[in-house]
Amino acid sequence: RNLFMFDRLPEYPWEQLKPYAAKAALHPGGAVDLSVGSPVDPTPSIIQDALNASSNAPGYPSTGGSAEFKAAVVEWFGRRRGVPGLKPEQVMPTIGSKELISWLPLLMGLGPGDVVVQPKVAYTAYVVGAALCGAEIVSEDDPAKWPSNAKLIWINSPGNPDGRVMDVAEMKAAVDRARELGALLASDECYAELGWNEWSDKLIPSVLDPRVCGDSHEGVLAVYSLSKQSNMAGYRAAFAVGEASLIKGLVNLRMHSGLNTPLPVQRAMVVALGDEEHVAIEKEIYRERREVLLAAVRDYGFKLADSEAGLYLWATLGEDCFKTVDRMADLGIVVVPGTFYGEFSTEYVRFSITATDDKIAEGARRLRDAIGLV
Repeated sequence: RNLFMFDRLPEYPWEQLKPYAAKAALHPGGAVDLSVGSPVDPTPSIIQDALNASSNAPGYPSTGGSAEFKAAVVEWFGRRRGVPGLKPEQVMPTIGSKELISWLPLLMGLGPGDVVVQPKVAYTAYVVGAALCGAEIVSEDDPAKWPSNAKLIWINSPGNPDGRVMDVAEMKAAVDRARELGALLASDECYAELGWNEWSDKLIPSVLDPRVCGDSHEGVLAVYSLSKQSNMAGYRAAFAVGEASLIKGLVNLRMHSGLNTPLPVQRAMVVALGDEEHVAIEKEIYRERREVLLAAVRDYGFKLADSEAGLYLWATLGEDCFKTVDRMADLGIVVVPGTFYGEFSTEYVRFSITATDDKIAEGARRLRDAIGLV
């Protein structure tokens, strides 16, 4: 009898990309990898300095977060997310956001017979969380169609991979329906500082916004990461904020499990959350890369969907996504097939703008060269 969970999860999806990455590497100029959304620019020096200054940390860190850290998150939510009046006891640091996303169903005690809802176009970790505890996963964007036995509902705004932004009315409808079902509504908001087009200079709504959830945070949880806005992916710097009783219960379970964020990382997050300048600088870098790649992707013939925020272009040629992946590999470009993100994305691919300026420019040049544009 197999005592492990190995058969619950398929092979890690990026393994399927290896043949295409190998093909792209054969291009005379080498591969331009636009598949993984991992930051490539330096972590800002003020954050590095904060980490270095905090490196003497002989004791165990607080699982629930230091008072300084929790105060910084509360202040940031009020200043940057339009969420006033949070309390420190509503805040909890996490070891990156993916860790919490993947383990939350298990920490909630979900199992067979329970349903976890994810968006139709969904980041890969939601289905992992359901699989780890044996719950059923349902992909559905319409709150009216969420099943009555849903216990955990994920929304993702701005979305990965599609860059879709939910407005206040859409978020409020999600909260209202989740409360009607008695389900926890968890909102993955990790790209909220990276809005484009109409969202360039507007605050992207949070599920904790009083316009969304009213005067109570009952049944709601927001998850956020500093990986993208502050180039801290290597720090595993993230946090969750929500109903105080929920946070208290999660902290207790995480204490038992030894899931705690190192104190130097918490102190680095305090500095990162308090400084808007480095975020604005990095956003401008991404804006320039996005404009270069976006123009070339459109010139090639791709049509874009959503892509209103975040670090990706969600694009289609109207063909099977693996055919497009292979087509791009012929040009020495690596992109992600839409099927990684669910059954509703079979004709889409994801381009990442987290490559260097030179790589983005080279990818754009290859796209244009392929259709005879210089």
